[in-house]
Order: sequence, then C-alpha cells, then structure tokens
Amino acid sequence: MADPSSYRPKPGQIPDSPGVYKFRDEHRRVIYVGKAKSLRQRLANYFQDLAGLHPRTRTMVTTAASVEWTVVSTEVEALQLEYSWIKEFDPRFNVKYRDDKSYPYLAVTMNEEFPRVQVMRGHKRKGVRYFGPYGHAWAIRDTVDLLLRVFPVRTCSAGVFKNAVRTGRPCLLGYIGKCSAPCVERVSADEHRDLAEEFCDFMAGRTGTYIRRLEKQMTDAAEEMEYERAGRLRDDIEALKKAMEKSAVVLADATDADLIAVAEDELEAAVQIFHVRGGRVRGQRGWVTDKVEAVTTGDLVEHALQQLYGEETGDSVPKEVLVPALPELAETVQEWLTERRGSNVSLRIPQRGDKKALMETVRRNAQQSLVLHKTKRASDLTTRSRALEEIAEALELDSAPLRIECYDISHLQGDDVVASMVVFEDGLQRKSEYRRFQIKGFEGQDDVRSMHEVITRRFRRYIAEKEKTGEWTDGENALTEDDGRPKRFAYPPQLVVVDGGQPQVAAAKKALDELGIDDIAVCGLAKRLEEVWLPDDDNPVVLPRTSEGLYLLQRVRDEAHRFAITYQRVKRAKRFRSGPLDDVPGLGETRKQALIKHFGSVKKLRSATIDQICEVPGIGRKTAEMIAVALAQAAPAAPAVNTATGEIMEDEEDGAPETTADSPEEPVTAGASGKRRGQET
Repeated sequence: MADPSSYRPKPGQIPDSPGVYKFRDEHRRVIYVGKAKSLRQRLANYFQDLAGLHPRTRTMVTTAASVEWTVVSTEVEALQLEYSWIKEFDPRFNVKYRDDKSYPYLAVTMNEEFPRVQVMRGHKRKGVRYFGPYGHAWAIRDTVDLLLRVFPVRTCSAGVFKNAVRTGRPCLLGYIGKCSAPCVERVSADEHRDLAEEFCDFMAGRTGTYIRRLEKQMTDAAEEMEYERAGRLRDDIEALKKAMEKSAVVLADATDADLIAVAEDELEAAVQIFHVRGGRVRGQRGWVTDKVEAVTTGDLVEHALQQLYGEETGDSVPKEVLVPALPELAETVQEWLTERRGSNVSLRIPQRGDKKALMETVRRNAQQSLVLHKTKRASDLTTRSRALEEIAEALELDSAPLRIECYDISHLQGDDVVASMVVFEDGLQRKSEYRRFQIKGFEGQDDVRSMHEVITRRFRRYIAEKEKTGEWTDGENALTEDDGRPKRFAYPPQLVVVDGGQPQVAAAKKALDELGIDDIAVCGLAKRLEEVWLPDDDNPVVLPRTSEGLYLLQRVRDEAHRFAITYQRVKRAKRFRSGPLDDVPGLGETRKQALIKHFGSVKKLRSATIDQICEVPGIGRKTAEMIAVALAQAAPAAPAVNTATGEIMEDEEDGAPETTADSPEEPVTAGASGKRRGQET
C-alpha cells in the first residue's frame, strides 16, 4: 500500500486548466482516469487526509504509485479524451457499465448494392442503418415479416442471393411477394434501394405518410373497380398498423428522445435506457456497474452518456436526452452531444406531463434490473470466492490465487504442435491476456518437453521485462508500455496450472527453477480421474467432486484445451491449403491472388512462360523466374478420387474445376482423408 504523499506533485506543478489525469499503480498500469475543469483543484482533493476521503477513493490513491495529466483546450476535449482513455486502458477503479445481454438490432445494410434487412448484434458497422435495440430477436422477425408485405426488401444471405442470380430463380419469398427479387431483375438496383429507404423511413417513425398514401391508393382502386388490388392494399394497411401496434405511442408529440434512468445502492448501480422515436418506444437496453469510485447520480449519468454515444454520430444521437440528474458539467456534456449529432441536443430532467410519467416507468425498470442483477451476482461472487479459497487451502497457498494461468499442448499425430495460455482473474476469464505458442525447439510429439519449452519462453519474457526496467535492482516496476497498455507477458500469476499429470507438472516446475522463480505455485490437473498433482509429490490431491475449487480448475483446464485446439486446427488448415506458390520468397497473398485471377488456375500458371507471368501487375522478371522454378519443382497434385465409385475425377480441361483462389482447399484424396480424421491431443 502506497502513501499518497510519496508521489504527490510539487506545489504549483499542476496547471490550473482543463485536462485529463491518470493514476498508475506500481506496475505502471493505469488504474483510474478522470477529467477536470481545473486540474489543480481536482487533484488537490486526492491528496488530503486519508481519513477524510471516501473509502473507495482512499483505496484508489493508496493503490496508485504515480499520477500524470494531459492539458487540453476545452472541457469538451477533456470529456472526449477521458472516454477514449477509459475505453483503451480499462482502469479498474473507473465506472464501467456491463451490458446484461447482447441486444439484437434490426439492421438495413445500405452500404451494399442491394440493401438487406437482417438481425445484427455486436459492434455497429459503417453504412448500416440500425433500429432498436430489441429485447428479443423474434420481435424483430415478427415486425419484419409484417413490413415485407409493403416494403419487399431483400432479406436473404449473400450465398442465397448469388445462387438465385446464377440459376435465374428467386427464393420462396420472391414467389410469395415478400421480396421484390432484385436477384432476377424484377426490380432494378435503384428501385430496390428506394424500397429500402422507405422501409427505413417507416422504422424511423415517419409512418403517417405511408398509411395515408396506401389509403388513397386503396380508395382509387375501389373507385376504378379494381377490387383485388384494393383488397391487397387493405391488407397492407392492416399489416402496417399491426406493426405499429407492437410499439405503443408513449409521447403524443412524435418526439425523438432517449430516456435514461438510474437505480443504485452503496455498491452497485443499474441503468435503463428507452429509445423513443416518433413517439414510440423503438428499443430498450440495460447496464449494470460496480461503484468502484465515489460517484453521484449525475456522475453515473455522465458515464452512461459517454458509453451510449461515444461511438455514435448523426441521427443516432436524438434531439432530446432525458435524465434523472444532470452531470456536474452539464453544459459541457450537452455541447459534446451536439457535436456528435451535428445539431442542437437538449439534455434535461423532465418536470411534468407524459415525459415525466415515462421516466418513472424507465426508473421502475432500472430498479427491477438492479434487484435481478444482485440476486444473480450474490451467488456468483460467493461461488467464485469459495472456489479460490478451496484451491488455496488444497494447495497450501499463502493466499487465494487471484490470477491463474493454465497451459495446454495440442498436436495432430506429432504435427503442428502448439500450446495455449489462458488467464483467469478473480475466477473470471481474462481473454485479452490469452496467448498461444508454436513449439519451435524440436519436432515431433513430446508433451513434457513442449510444456518445458512453453513455460520457459513465457517466464523468460517476464524476467526480461523486469530486468529491462531495472526492477530487480532499484525496485522500479514498469509492467506496462509508456502509454499504459500492458506488455505481453508482464504480470505474473499466483498459480500455474498445466493440463496433465506428474510429468507435465515436473517439467513446468523444472522450467521455473531454471529461471530462478520460486514464488509461483504449480499444479497439474489430470483428465483421467480429475486429480490435482503437485511438484515433488507422488500422491495427488483429490478434491471432492462437489468442490467449487475443482470445478474452477476444470473450467480453466477446459478453456486452455479449447483455445489450444482452435489454434492447432488453424495451423492444420493452413498447412492443408499450402501450395507451390507458398515456397516463392517474398510472394504475398495479394500477388498470389493476382496470379490465380490472371491465369485462372495453378495448372495454367504452370504452363505459362516467364514473359507471360511478367504481364501480371506487380510481378517482376526476377519474381517470375522464381515462380517458374517453384512450379517446375513441385510435383503436380494427384488426381482426386471419388471414394464412393472409385472414379478418378478429371481435371479442369475435361470439365472439373481446378482449385482456384475462390476455393483454396485441395481435393481430399483417398490417401489424405485418414490424416484429416486424426484426433487432436
């Protein structure tokens, strides 16, 4: 625990101007990011008597070992920089909202020649119009099914679309009138894009125009005695109204607004957001967070606004944002939102009427979300804590292993030998810390030797970083880069777990001993009886089958196994896809693709002259000569065999396509099929 006075800046050293500051721990890891209208006044608050600080603030300043700051021109710049740094460094003492689920959106891919309507999750893509988020994917599909009667926009995948273009036949939706079938040119690309634009307008809340237009068309058709057409238009109107009924009107003035409500206690907070477009609730989402810093409701609102709109621009930021409490720098936040939208944004607390009533509904949703989260979280925290305590007790560790690293070896009958390293912190996966290795010291199958190599390489990097920074000699820790991002192998675990029994454990322990590391515990988990092996112990530690500690070790081991096999399969697939062009020095994927595209196949490239190869853009004479030599030395691929009939499949000139850039895998011959079915270990 550090004394804040040991790293307190000298009087007058801190500028009295807007800026963003970072607290770092003894390993140079960024643990807190904040902004201030006046850096001098704000930072002075952290270096007062510890007894007068909030308990969480006191924990942060005693964990920190240094503080630094960056001066900016305006408070809006400080807000933006704070958001960027929180996103980049993921500081442990900052409020970070966690989505309680991955919300689906209704997306229209306006960046494609023929826009497609589909369900999307995850990060938003440029050029795609999003509506939502929705609580369930089926709610999106129900809405789309109704709207396709009126706006028959493409919903098929790229593969289905290309197949329809090739065969000249549309899919089922094209036959039943729920797709305009641009794949068979029933409508042009421009006409289909117009349909997509109308679909987006309707989803954005501009519904009255289309209802009135269809009603007029229905009336005209009835007057002209086109009763079948009038009947179809009547059904279209009913479909649109039914789709509109799925989201009831909550604000009569067709307002575009986001309503944000917060429910909190001493330790945690839940945020609920209702997205209202055209007076109707078009989406809802919820977040939860631990209150790891001393924050007010206004601070929670500010963090929520940063996370909600930090990556958004244009109409994705509504004209009106309603909140339960204003941030401390409300005018600055409002100015930032205005910049994101490109026009004025109102940030305020609703005082009366429908908006205040709707805010109360959002607040009740936030309270229910917090209660539900605490019910789940209590069980999770208790279980994880008990698991770590059981592991520490079983392995006779001084304290609970807050960081566990697990290693596994995977190969295919001795080929493509790889290893994985997975990390669990506080009993949870830390996927950003996962690493994978290729075994380079030898060839063949030897799990024990492979484990020794991997442990040696991992902890040699750890020692090299400490020696580089002088940590061994003068006590200075620098386990992160200058910008605060962690170095690849900078943080040591409290426990190393290996997938295997006594031989693998002995290899890992030997590697650590050779490096002079004696403060990291090692154990192995054998698959056969799920027994835990310790170094220099002939008898395993047997944990009860109902033990939470054993269950956590199994999860860690299984995750390492999954990660290793995934990498091994990638290596294997890459080896199977390799060809004679891979042996040409300096020939990358782009020029390989250019060669295949120019000649059509490797067979035709093999028969080409050097002058003909030089005609390909980017291929010089020297490279062309190396290509010709590599192809001449490579034996032609064996003919593919139909294993059902024994028939030898003909090459491209006799009608069967040869492997091209669009189908990179070689045909599986009878001799290769057995190797493909080999078992990973």
